[in-house]
Order: sequence, then structure tokens, then C-alpha cells
Amino acid sequence: MAVRKNYSLQWGTHRLELGEHTLVMGVVNITPDSFSDGGEFLSSDRAIAQGKKLAKEGADIVDIGGESTRPFSEAVSLEEELNRVIPVIETLADCINAPISIDTTKAEVARQALKAGASMINDISALQHDPQMVKVAVGSAVPVVVMHMLGSPKTMQVSPSYDDVVTDCGNFLQQRVQRLVAQGLDRSQLIVDPGIGFGKTFGHNLTLLRRLSEFQHLDLPIVVGTSRKAFIRDLLKTDDGEAPHPQDPIVEAGSQATVCAAVINGAHIVRVHDVATTRATVKIVDAIVNA
Repeated sequence: MAVRKNYSLQWGTHRLELGEHTLVMGVVNITPDSFSDGGEFLSSDRAIAQGKKLAKEGADIVDIGGESTRPFSEAVSLEEELNRVIPVIETLADCINAPISIDTTKAEVARQALKAGASMINDISALQHDPQMVKVAVGSAVPVVVMHMLGSPKTMQVSPSYDDVVTDCGNFLQQRVQRLVAQGLDRSQLIVDPGIGFGKTFGHNLTLLRRLSEFQHLDLPIVVGTSRKAFIRDLLKTDDGEAPHPQDPIVEAGSQATVCAAVINGAHIVRVHDVATTRATVKIVDAIVNA
């Protein structure tokens, strides 16, 4: 069982204490092709309602994304992504206290989202996709999630291979963090994500969870997102080989098992779709870890 180091993130009117208790990041996908909810929150009204619901259920962070990052997904235009996320962020920023994270690889989306009321950046490309993203992040002085991904969403699941997935991901994150700090980002505002499901086989994902504690050498908070992902559905296939739908309750049960593993092995933040259930899960696991 990993002993988590405590961290404190403070910026603007927000403060997050990480380590003693696990924080929950609730996800709102404003996309027509999300693997997890199939476009359920594509309309602004439904996305806003979902954001409010997650905040009411106790989300410490609400993560808003307007472009699907599922395997083999196609990119969307800047205009379309802005149209999806900005009205939702503007409304939620006025009615929830939890910080809003913008899940994007586009610098202009991040810039406008921060102006609209978002206060974190979650970039699955580790600020590599858009050359201007580092400038936006430095200028905004907000927390930034730096994630490992092999390739792009369209290519990442085409025969992913590593010498050692934990070592390789850890080395990438260490080097990327060093580079970002050299470019002006405040190291104390960075959060790392091993990128479960992003250019990894099902076996890689399980190994990352089992050996998550090895990422503690980076000396940064760790966020883990496993909720409803394909490796969970694969493990829960029926005897005839049929995988359950992402919204099947059994998949949520499997997701909670991965949350337990992540917390026990050192995750500071878990990124999930079901905040209420996850809050109950981490309350129990934190009590065990801290006993």
C-alpha cells in the first residue's frame, strides 16, 4: 500500500488539498460519440444539468470536454469545440463552487474556456499538440494536468508497445515536466496522469494500476482515469464473449474496483463519471489507507 505525499494547490479563489483524502474529478462529455455516455450530454442544457449534478454529489473538480478522445476518434474543428464547451462553462462557473477543468488540446479553446470561468487545464497531449498551449498555461497560472499518451486518439490503440510501460510512461512524464518547467510553468501547479487507456493494451492498463506507486518518484500529484473504459468491459465479458454496455451497472462496479486499486496505490485524484458512488468508495478506501 502506497503512502501518498500531501500536496496543496492554491490559485485564485480555489484551494485543493491532496493526499489525506482522495479528490474526485467528475466528467461531462459534450460530444456525440463519447464511449461512456454516447452523446447524452451533447446539448448545453443537459451538460449544464449534469455539471450541477456532479457538483452537488461532491465533485471536487468538474472536467468539461468538447472533443471525444476515445480510440480512433476524429478531431473536431476549433469552432465546434468552442460552441460545445463555452456556454456550459459560462453557466456552471456562476453556479458551482468546484473548479472547472477544460479538457482540450487546443490552446484557443483553453484560453477562451479560462476566460469563461474554467480554472484548470487538462491536456491529454501533455501540451504538445498545440504549440501555443504552453503560452496559455504559463499566462493563466492555473493547475495543469500533464498526461502520457502514445500517438493520438486516432492512432494510439494501433499495436501499442513499450519496453516497460511503467518505466516508459514515468520517463516521459519526468522529461515532459522538466521541459514545461523550463518553459515557465510553475512545477507546484502540475499534476501527472499515466494515461490509462491512451495507447495501452488492456494488460498495460492493469500493470499501470498495479504499479501506480512507482510514479511517486515524480513528486507530483497523480490523477487516474479508468471509469467505464474498455479494459474493464473486457474483463466483465459474459461467457459467450459479449462485453457489457459502458452504462451497465456492472461496468460501474468494475470501475469502482479500479478506483480502489488506484487509491491504494497512490492516486490523489480519480476522474470518473459517477461521482456519488465514487465519493462513497474513496471515503471507505481512504479510511483504510489512513488507518
